[in-house]
Amino acid sequence: MKAIVFDNELKLDNNYPNPMPQEGEALIRVTLAGICNTDYEITKGYMGYVGVLGHEFVGIVEKVNSNKPEDLKWIGKRVVAEISWGCDDPNCEWCAKKNYRHCPNRHTIGIWKKDGCMAEYITLPTNILFEVPENVTDEQAVFVEPLAAACEITEQLHIEPTAKVLVLGDGKLGLTTALTLNAHNLDVLLVGKHQNKLNIAKAQGVKTKLLSDFIPEKIYDVVVEATGSASGFETSMSLTKPRGVLVLKSTVATGKELNLAPIVIDEITVLGSRCGQFAPALRLLEKNRIDFKPFITQTYTVENALEAFEANKSKESLKILIKF
Repeated sequence: MKAIVFDNELKLDNNYPNPMPQEGEALIRVTLAGICNTDYEITKGYMGYVGVLGHEFVGIVEKVNSNKPEDLKWIGKRVVAEISWGCDDPNCEWCAKKNYRHCPNRHTIGIWKKDGCMAEYITLPTNILFEVPENVTDEQAVFVEPLAAACEITEQLHIEPTAKVLVLGDGKLGLTTALTLNAHNLDVLLVGKHQNKLNIAKAQGVKTKLLSDFIPEKIYDVVVEATGSASGFETSMSLTKPRGVLVLKSTVATGKELNLAPIVIDEITVLGSRCGQFAPALRLLEKNRIDFKPFITQTYTVENALEAFEANKSKESLKILIKF
């Protein structure tokens, strides 16, 4: 099969071995996949990963290795899948609490211990699959994973309806977060450097402001840092009101010295937020609460995958998709 593989270099392998589903797994024919910034980071050495890239996808279940009716029902279904699953060891405290995203022996699609979705086929456990509603297109469904990550904020944190929420950063992460919190009827302001990107959120009812026109004030109950820059943390701290919450969505490693005194002085809560549950994300899409079509910069065929990764490097690109 065709697969986009990273092994010290990025390449399109036209003869990658077809995966075989293990007991309780489904064989899924991938129809559409999205390039995430994590995929790009992997090509620079992140996690030391080698294998098929990708964790954002939509596909059709063609086969299930199981005789159980609850597994066989998936055949023919259009699905997405959570990117991680745990060891299911009864002695694992994380899996026992259904918090498998932090299981130390987890598998993560295209990132850790499991080939990714940028291939014609992928095998996955049936218990992490979610059927895509009929009214949700492939182009919308491929955004479920980043949308679920944005929904994770409301799972971790109860935000009062009167709270003032600020999202810093107008990349894919910031836009998705702002649209998600806005869909929860919260008072959200998105601040970024690119008017064309801010306009995507503005068109869907989000209040926006260019950074050059933004007056910094320490008045926000919740500040979401999604800039992807090392300086974003300090800026976010300076805008979080005393006893407010600073939510970290960026995963930027830096050796820069940080003055953390304001966290203590203003009693700021710092909340790390990563992956989320797919069910609430799919409901938002099913109810047409968020439109991701404006995110799509271009769609490439798998034969042009290397060109797609080059296009993803452009600051003008939001989302690059690969069709199989």
